Amino acid sequence: MGVLYLVSLLLGITCMLLLDHRFRLFFWRDAKAAAIVTAVGVLFLLAWDLAGIGLGIFLRGEGTIATGLLIAPELPVEEPVFLLFLVLCTMVLYTGARRLLGWSTATRSAKQRERENA
Repeated sequence: MGVLYLVSLLLGITCMLLLDHRFRLFFWRDAKAAAIVTAVGVLFLLAWDLAGIGLGIFLRGEGTIATGLLIAPELPVEEPVFLLFLVLCTMVLYTGARRLLGWSTATRSAKQRERENA
């Protein structure tokens, strides 16, 4: 039971990557840009967590589904994995919403070309 949370997070990440692959939203659209955005997002949120831990705002809760392993005081090993899932989920939802709402520059360019040719 001690790895249930970590396994759930890894499963969520896998599902997000499958959605991304199917619709080519984030990593499968531009891998280099996606890697940079993901790294910056995770590092920013990790710094935010460390600042909160340092100020005594964030504390680690005890749970039977967590591994109990710490990478720093009050920072469980699951936290960076959760932050990775959070950034990935946000970017897949954001790029998917952009595509659904037709906000992409490619769509605008195509529509503009259609108007010019008509």
